[in-house]
Parts: sequence; structure tokens; C-alpha cells
Amino acid sequence: MKKYNIFSRLLILLTLAASLLPASASASGKEELTYDVMYKWGLINKKAGDVTISTSRAEGSTVDALLTAKTAKWADRFYTLRDTLRGRMDATSLLPSYYERIAHEGGSYSHDILHYTRSGATTTANAKIWRKKKKENIWSDERTHSAKGTTVDMLSAFYFMRKIDYPSMKSGESLHLNVFSGKKKENLSITYRGIENIKHDGISVPTYHITFTFTTDDGRISSDKMDAWIYTAQSRIPLLMEGKLPVGKVRALYSGRL
Repeated sequence: MKKYNIFSRLLILLTLAASLLPASASASGKEELTYDVMYKWGLINKKAGDVTISTSRAEGSTVDALLTAKTAKWADRFYTLRDTLRGRMDATSLLPSYYERIAHEGGSYSHDILHYTRSGATTTANAKIWRKKKKENIWSDERTHSAKGTTVDMLSAFYFMRKIDYPSMKSGESLHLNVFSGKKKENLSITYRGIENIKHDGISVPTYHITFTFTTDDGRISSDKMDAWIYTAQSRIPLLMEGKLPVGKVRALYSGRL
């Protein structure tokens, strides 16, 4: 992921924004949040894209989640992004049973579908993937991922994080999850950095500051570190997500009211 351009990294931040929805989303059955994604470099602070996130009650004790992301018109001239993520999770455990990602990025197309099964501490996912790069023909593949311990995907991972009891954690303490995508398995470390005040609509509000790090099974870092600041109120709305780029940084800002 280190080689991702600004808009692919933008998508990761949008995903983080979507996945940190407040716990009330699964309890009430419906929630919708919106984010502005900004590119910042020196005095430049320009909107590069936006995201809409919604959840709805599904069958029985499950919850459906939907994320749509797109780049702004000016950014489309350089790199077009139109992505959709769908997932279904258990309303209590927030562990996924289904995940789908449809991505149109810079002329390339990706489509992943994962179905999960669990046996004891082991999670298995059957993954179907489709890929197409610009003028190349589309190709498909099927893979099986398996891991022991808490296992999620890029959408459900951070829904799961709303269960975390941040007040009981010490600064620097980390939690670890397995993350499945269509092509591979990664490890996600979530590190708590303490309480910090940030500005939202001109008002200083307290937040839980956390850091995300993705690594491979052999310990190699597969994505640059990213940070999030989550409102300490019961809603647990993520107010800010931030990732550094070779030039400048990209930030996802909650555009709703508290």
C-alpha cells in the first residue's frame, strides 16, 4: 500500500471513517454519516472527495453497512475514484458474514466478494475476485483465507472497534486484528494514544486519539500509519482521520453536527 497514490490512500481513510460509526448505528438499525476528504499541503487545503455511509437493520440479528466514495470534479481530471463497499455483520459481535467491494480507480476495476464461516477461534473466508487494468481483459480468481483470532475486513474492522473500552486503556497500548481482503490477509494494530482536544465547527471537543498500522504475516508494514480522533461522547463519532503522503497529507473530516 505504500505505493498507493493520493486517492487510493484517500479511500482507505474514507473506509476508516465509515467503519468507526457510533454503536447506536447497530442498535437503532439506521445511521448515516458524511465526510469531506481534504488534501492539505502548505497553504493548500482543497476538498478532494467525499463519502456517504449508511447502516440498516437486516435479517434477524444482523446489520447491513454501505459506503460510497467519490473524488471531487477537479480531482477527476487527474484520478477518478468511484468505490462502493457493502457488508453484513452480527449486530452484537459486529463480526462479518459478508463483504463486497466494487472499485473504479484511475481506469482500473476491482470487485471482491467474501463469505465467512467460523469454527471455534478460526475464521475462514471464501473470496472471489475480479480485476481489470484499463485496456487489459478482465480476469477472475477464487481464494480461501483462514486465521485464528478476531477476524474482520476493511469495512467491519472498525465497526468492531466501537466495542473497545478506550478509557480503560493506557496510552501506547495496542489491540490486534486479522483483516481479510479479496487478495490477501493482513494484520491490523490499533494503538491508543490518549485523549486529545480537536476543533469541530470552531469548538474544542475531547477525542480518543488512535493509530492504525497494517502489516503482513512476516511483519512488513503494508500501509503507512494513519490516525483517527474519535469523539469521547456516547456517539463515538470519528471526527478526523489523517494520513501522510510523500507530499502533504489527506484528511477525512466529519461534516455533520455533534
